[in-house]
Amino acid sequence: MSKIGRQLNSADLVLIRPHVTERATALSQSNTHPVYTFRVPPSATKPEVARAVKKIFKVAPVGVNVLNVPGKKILVRGRPGVKTGFKKALVFLRPGDKIDFV
Repeated sequence: MSKIGRQLNSADLVLIRPHVTERATALSQSNTHPVYTFRVPPSATKPEVARAVKKIFKVAPVGVNVLNVPGKKILVRGRPGVKTGFKKALVFLRPGDKIDFV
């Protein structure tokens, strides 16, 4: 596979899906810097996420924060279980820029 083909495939694999919650929606509608949240693989880095957003959505991010969300202990039918954790990326855009998920 060519270098360009590998870059395109890697951009698609970096952003798993948008992480849409009440808090994420409120952040995306802020006037100062809109912030969009994505689930990413555990091996993703800030530069990879920034490149993927630029390629897929044609928007240049101002900054990217990446954080690990820890798993939670739960009870399933009276037995202890674990909800798996994940990694998410917060992508900051310039005022006026927007990403449409639909």
